[in-house]
Amino acid sequence: MALRVLTGITTTGTPHLGNYVGAIRPAVAASRRAEVASFYFLADYHALIKCDDPLRIQRSRLEIAASWLAAGLDPDKVTFYRQSDIPEIPELTWLLTCVTAKGLMNRAHAYKAAVDANLAAGEDADAGVTMGLYSYPILMAADILMFARKQSGFDAMRVPVGRDQVQHIEMARDVAARFNHLFGAGRDCFALPEAAIEEQVATLPGLDGRKMSKSYDNTIPLFAGGAGRLRESILRIVTDSKAPGEPKDAESSHLFAIYRAFAGADEAAAFRRELEGGLAWGEAKQRLFERIDAELAPMRARYEALIARPADIEDILQAGAKKARALATPFLAELRAAVGLRSMRELAAPAAQKPKKKGAKGARFVSFREKDGHFHFRFLAADGEELLLSVPFEDPQAAGEWIRVLQKSGGAASFAWGPGDLEIRKTEHVGGHAYELWYGRERLAEGGPRAEPAARDAAVDKLVAEMEALWQQAGEG
Repeated sequence: MALRVLTGITTTGTPHLGNYVGAIRPAVAASRRAEVASFYFLADYHALIKCDDPLRIQRSRLEIAASWLAAGLDPDKVTFYRQSDIPEIPELTWLLTCVTAKGLMNRAHAYKAAVDANLAAGEDADAGVTMGLYSYPILMAADILMFARKQSGFDAMRVPVGRDQVQHIEMARDVAARFNHLFGAGRDCFALPEAAIEEQVATLPGLDGRKMSKSYDNTIPLFAGGAGRLRESILRIVTDSKAPGEPKDAESSHLFAIYRAFAGADEAAAFRRELEGGLAWGEAKQRLFERIDAELAPMRARYEALIARPADIEDILQAGAKKARALATPFLAELRAAVGLRSMRELAAPAAQKPKKKGAKGARFVSFREKDGHFHFRFLAADGEELLLSVPFEDPQAAGEWIRVLQKSGGAASFAWGPGDLEIRKTEHVGGHAYELWYGRERLAEGGPRAEPAARDAAVDKLVAEMEALWQQAGEG
């Protein structure tokens, strides 16, 4: 993919029309672009900063996931996951925290606003400020940078934000640049993300005319409560006191602003003329309800079906987490190595290797695509014997990143017969005696089966020797 786009939504409440118009609808439309690899996640770690009600967070995660899916997000075409299902993100957060200046965090808008509010109230500047609030821009940077590996074959990593959120992306860029400078070793670890400022995305007014927000308690629910609650909420929209037959000022009307977000240009123009011609507010609200409900009703039916089957949503999110971790796990392995968190086995002296004849082929990885659309890699010995066949991957980038990790995993004695960074496990199959390659908790590839245990053991010895020769060659290069 030429472009990666990442969007998160905090799981602290029930989705409303403002979320749909400002975030969900445009994001679903963007996800259908063939040249874009889209990442959408439920920011439930961020929710813990704002909310200490476990039941509310639990319900919000369900409602928000169901809303995105009901609105048309296709989990087979995007990477859709929960932040808390990707353990690499909090680990990356700590790696980034260790290079982030306190002064940078002091300038974060949310922290400064909290300090200003405390001082205005005569409180201590940091009263009620948690470390979650203070350092959440680093977690946000980790959300983005986890999928911004510099060498992943994409042209740019973009994060759609409103103009008031640009600082978050600027901070992520600053943190990434600092990490690259300290640990890049001549090449950047992270591609610097770009803010995609959404000037045209509609900001809906709420019932009272202020921006629709849970903070103002002025929202119109998207799906919750069904058509009845939607209509009831619309009837509560504040309007002026002009009677039926009196001309209404459409431009200053919150009701018209909401209608325009759901109607086409011609339809909105016709509604404006009716308001200016004296359409009664009661009738205008009924028209608004009918217009919105026409768009939402099919989605609401899907939403209600999804809400009734939370296990199905869980399966979708777990599948999304697997896709996300296929990229995150090998990248974090590289970052751990970059900062010095390497296996002690890498410190062992490399085994002596005979010099290769000029032009001779060495051991090598070969990637390929199966007819079912999945991607694999093979590890071939110098004589061409296949020693490993990988598990299937959803996309070529995941397969490629694991190849890069394995090419640089260490030196002699990097393998272990017990839990370790890189581990070969001997297994028994119906077809004979086999072995598997694991990296931490990830099963990556298998070899065999062989008819006899001795043949399997010989293949394992050959695999270790060929991998160590490859590492030595890489180190000399």
